[in-house]
Amino acid sequence: MNQRASGILMPVSSLPGPYGIGCFSQQARAFVDWLAEAGQTFWQILPLGPTSYGDSPYQSFSTFAGNPYLIDLQTLVGEGLLDAADCEAADFGDDPASVDYGKLYQNRQPLLQRAFARWQAAGGDAQPAYREFLARNAAWLEDYALFTAIKTAQGGAAWDSWPDPLRLRRPEALASARQELAGEMGYQRFVQYKFEEQWKALKAYANARGIRIVGDIPIYVAFDSADTWASPELFQLDGERRPTGVAGVPPDGFSATGQLWGNPLYDWDAHRASGYRWWIARLAASYERYDVVRIDHFRGFDEYYWVPAGAPDASEGRWKKGPGKELFDALRDALGQRPVIAEDLGYLTDTVRRLVADCGFPGMKVLEFAFDSRDSSSARDYLPHNYPEHCVVYTGTHDNETVAGWYGSILPEERAAVCRYLHRSPDAVEPLHWDFVCTAMASVGRWCIIPLQDYLGLDNRARINHPSTLGGNWRWRVEAGALTDELAARICAVTETYGRLPEKPAE
Repeated sequence: MNQRASGILMPVSSLPGPYGIGCFSQQARAFVDWLAEAGQTFWQILPLGPTSYGDSPYQSFSTFAGNPYLIDLQTLVGEGLLDAADCEAADFGDDPASVDYGKLYQNRQPLLQRAFARWQAAGGDAQPAYREFLARNAAWLEDYALFTAIKTAQGGAAWDSWPDPLRLRRPEALASARQELAGEMGYQRFVQYKFEEQWKALKAYANARGIRIVGDIPIYVAFDSADTWASPELFQLDGERRPTGVAGVPPDGFSATGQLWGNPLYDWDAHRASGYRWWIARLAASYERYDVVRIDHFRGFDEYYWVPAGAPDASEGRWKKGPGKELFDALRDALGQRPVIAEDLGYLTDTVRRLVADCGFPGMKVLEFAFDSRDSSSARDYLPHNYPEHCVVYTGTHDNETVAGWYGSILPEERAAVCRYLHRSPDAVEPLHWDFVCTAMASVGRWCIIPLQDYLGLDNRARINHPSTLGGNWRWRVEAGALTDELAARICAVTETYGRLPEKPAE
């Protein structure tokens, strides 16, 4: 992290294009080209795992698997595995600016199953590249394929409601399931193979054009996941494999009862006894997929918030000690020094700050947080003149309002503070978002990443996620005509002004 640089935050799912959701398509390559034209170094995305209830990429059926929704159907047509007419006939929703997850769930899988049948009939499962893929990913893929096949056979039910022999992973029940569900398991392996094949091609395209991918991994896994089902010993579960405590965050100025996430918590003693083997495998897989990894909720490694299972909200929880630097020492010993962004937002203690510093990771600074009148002492840390160089600066994140939406929603005294800081007239007609972008880009923070919506000046209808709500999130898609040459040129000019253009390779 030695050179000043900048990038854009946008989920893959927000790309334009046909078939209901952004994916690893020609439109993704066009976006990469546009990023390069705009003088950017990074494309930051959200987690790529298969989404579960609520469609959140932070609640996935697997921390290792990829999301089938992101597989490009047009590529499969080009390979002869699908007919274009079948893709065009499928109903993925009528609004190209919003993802309709219900229709995706109903209508995308039949197409992928059709592609699998053709691929299998053509002997695809005998190809050396596929056999190598199976061998390289066997440690997680077989459990995931079996988990997903059983879930399908059980009508989508969460694993804790499966018959006991399957829920408790009795060997004879698993052997029988593998035999009975061999076809579905083969389909799940095929989907993961195509996901990896297409993503690697897109990432290689980006890297060849000087664009590095910033990936995002949640600190926790979902309870209804292959990870928890296959490795219950790594989580705080009782003898019946029910959670004894779940994750959340305590009450604060934003929520009187805190946030009850419900994820299972790690049994850190078990992870320590294994030499953090699962975490090493998880990060190794992440660096196969991304160039830089952002780790969500980093403070949970110092102390994590434990809420008793069954509690109605997070107010009954308490803090418990996490693994601390020992985990990151083990990761460094196994994988070497890798680029990490620590999501160190929220209430921070001295021990959290020390952990981030001791690990040598850059933390995050969100400009919107600098003007929160409810917590003025913490807000000072987010004013750009207080930033350290070793940080990554954002106007906002996927969990925040867009800058335009935020400015319209804050208190009058907060708007006045914004105008004072930006030396902006309260009566100014020019939209605020460029002032905000330039302030973030001008900061000493080494990297600066701006959500695409803030370059476009969009209001909260383009917001990605509203934390602690279910439904209506993760849907926004950019309009196909929004990524103009004029906008790329303006972004490039700002990037050059503040010394963030990528270095040109030596002649």
